[in-house]
Amino acid sequence: MGKRNLYLKNTPVDEALAVYTEALSRILEPQMEEIPVTESLNRVTWEAVYAKYCSPLYNAAAMDGIAVEAERTKGASEREPMVLYPENDFTVVDTGDPIRTPMDAVIMAEDLIENGDGSVSITAAAAPWQHVRPIGEDIVAGEMLLPSRHSIRPIDIGVLLSGGITRIKVYRQPAVAIFPTGTEIIEPGTEPKDGDIIESNSRMFEAMVREHGGVPCRFAPTADDYELLKSRVSEAVEKFDMVIVNAGSSAGTEDFTVHVLRELGEVLIHGVAVKPGKPVILAIVRGKPVIGLPGYPVSAYINFENFVIPVLSMLNGQTQGNSRKVEAVVSKRLVSSLKYREYVRVKVGRVDNKLVASPLARGAGAAMSLVRADGFCVIPQNSEGVEAGEPVEVELYRSMDEIDHTVVAIGSHDLILDVMADLMPSCFPNNYLSSTHVGSMGGLMALRRGEAHIAPTHLLDEETGSYNIPVLKKLFSEPMALIKGVDRIQGILVAKGNPLGIRGIEDLPGVRYVNRQRGAGTRVLLDYKLKQAGIAPEDIRGYEREAATHMAVAAAIAGGSADAGMGIESAARAMDLDFVEVGPEEYDFAVPVRFLELPHVRCFLEVLKSREFAERVQQLGGYSLRQTGEIIYL
Repeated sequence: MGKRNLYLKNTPVDEALAVYTEALSRILEPQMEEIPVTESLNRVTWEAVYAKYCSPLYNAAAMDGIAVEAERTKGASEREPMVLYPENDFTVVDTGDPIRTPMDAVIMAEDLIENGDGSVSITAAAAPWQHVRPIGEDIVAGEMLLPSRHSIRPIDIGVLLSGGITRIKVYRQPAVAIFPTGTEIIEPGTEPKDGDIIESNSRMFEAMVREHGGVPCRFAPTADDYELLKSRVSEAVEKFDMVIVNAGSSAGTEDFTVHVLRELGEVLIHGVAVKPGKPVILAIVRGKPVIGLPGYPVSAYINFENFVIPVLSMLNGQTQGNSRKVEAVVSKRLVSSLKYREYVRVKVGRVDNKLVASPLARGAGAAMSLVRADGFCVIPQNSEGVEAGEPVEVELYRSMDEIDHTVVAIGSHDLILDVMADLMPSCFPNNYLSSTHVGSMGGLMALRRGEAHIAPTHLLDEETGSYNIPVLKKLFSEPMALIKGVDRIQGILVAKGNPLGIRGIEDLPGVRYVNRQRGAGTRVLLDYKLKQAGIAPEDIRGYEREAATHMAVAAAIAGGSADAGMGIESAARAMDLDFVEVGPEEYDFAVPVRFLELPHVRCFLEVLKSREFAERVQQLGGYSLRQTGEIIYL
């Protein structure tokens, strides 16, 4: 009678996985390869990817119509229509056509009255930059397109190519050997005899390996022969990154797998506390993971998910999670047309045990909003929209586990947020940062409504000349803390060589300016400086032209549609612009004290204080880290 296998113990699934992955983490070394972007679908980025070019590459018409110089249309009204003549006053444009200086606006074709001599009449003045997609509206050169360890989707391929990226570094897909075993099993298509079992598990494993980023190699069935199985496994660990042995893992007299693996290497786990699926073997042979799965199909499937997929993820950089629908509250009002069903891309996070959906850009050309989105909600046809705080159904792209371990940051924009988002899962696996840019004041309001964990802010208090603390004391009644971020330089971004000789705020009247949105700390600083200089906002040509980020301001200047704009030095460096320093400011993170004990918020704080973060920020330039990570309790 052959020897039966005995379980040492029934190890809980989580404990077994922790033991195995801890052992593997000391020996596994994922590999990188560089491939064409066009062949990168479902591959995982090895490192963060940054745009080479802006998109659009030029100021482009957003509508069919005529391009005009907005200033020259002032005075047009229904009572006094203005006649415009081709060549002198306008050029005909179609959607996507370049808008060249001095033209800075588009009037839609349906708003024109055509005259018989080729001229047109207009009954309303054009606003500067109406119906114009400015250079870099969607993608700005130097902007992070994709973070590291990101699974590439079809929309990502389009964004990468639009940003000038044609080749990309990705995790090499692990090669996985699959051995079905058993004297009684036969190949599909063979006529079965009494006692035969048609082998199917290995084909299921093939598909699952492919689905989860591996390259399977399925071998013909191996009979219940100790030396034959030993020989095949021994050869496979030399050629493959991982080996799966199916069947032969239980306590039968012909279940040789555990004995073979003990002879060839180390068996860490034999038997887990799961039903069905108890007979699982987790082993390491010559530095390679070898997993023995039970022969019953349901048991095999369950434990493939429990143990094989996590190991594949260690090798190929993938994070696991399936799409699902959840209910979340929307963080701001969404107005919609009665005519259409609208799909709104959202970032999602859990704050105070409720899911919060923060809408992203809704324009048809905003492809990056698809890349950044955690999911989307649908506003039905015949609905006027959704009010802030109302529930919406969201279809998630990310797993709930990722959502539950995500720090939700809403507020001011800075390039360091991209660095933080990239470093968080690298330094602390399964912890993430989701940031939405609405300006400092908008972020603090979201924080007060319980829709964020953290609000990046750099609001100057005019009365005291201090940053952030006076504003927090005025807005919040609950205990608050301020996590010190970075000292950064604010200034005026101008074209290379500063051709207009701009020396400071006093030189802004008369030049074409691009502003930040209302509530942005940069705009608050501009207003403060204008007041000090005795300059009225209406004296600034372009004061009402708004950009949502520092990089968007830089792109407008680099593209020639603006002469100047307030922003940070790192944005000027990223776009190769000159920079006229206005002064230092404090970019910090407001957080309710009760959130400081959340594990993912603690991870955020540790990354902020890490050597890796400091090195990445110093490469950007324009920052000081003298107090970074310090906590001030208010």
